[in-house]
Amino acid sequence: MTESTPPSETGPEPATADAGFARRRSRALVIILLIAVLVVLADQLTKLWATATLQVGVYHSLIGNLLGIQLIYNSGAAFSFLVDQTWVFTIIAALAVVALLYFSRRVGARSWAVAFGLLLGGAVTHLGDRLFRAPSFGQGHVVDFIAYADWFIGNVADIAIFCGAVLALILAVVGVPLRGGPRHTHAHPHPPTD
Repeated sequence: MTESTPPSETGPEPATADAGFARRRSRALVIILLIAVLVVLADQLTKLWATATLQVGVYHSLIGNLLGIQLIYNSGAAFSFLVDQTWVFTIIAALAVVALLYFSRRVGARSWAVAFGLLLGGAVTHLGDRLFRAPSFGQGHVVDFIAYADWFIGNVADIAIFCGAVLALILAVVGVPLRGGPRHTHAHPHPPTD
């Protein structure tokens, strides 16, 4: 006669696990969208302030030469990379938004949801700049105004993307599952019985 193994020793039943993920995914999607919206609002409002208040190229020190405010219109990426190829960054931003939206459906962990929300918000607001800012549709120049020493000038979206990428890297290294739930499911072996 064979002995049946209690369900608790083999992990949750598939239907239960799917229901658990569905609940986690719903919460995660709310977190992702909420954070993304907050990033877009913070980025666009600070850019509105910068363009209305600052003169292009004039440096205002906040912490000596380490941190300051300086308005520029960036047609390329960081370090003025590919400044004459703005359309390349428009395509990259669009692909990033599509990819993040697609993979967001697989997120169940809250920590991953925070990372995705930061990345999505940064990508969406950059795409918006590329599409709708001057000089033309799809070739818009991004408003940068946070000057980091003599290294580069960025904005709030850049901070969100950096933090989201670092958080995603940490979560991947420590093994936090994208779907959420326990990190490892181990069956507990029992000694054979006579």
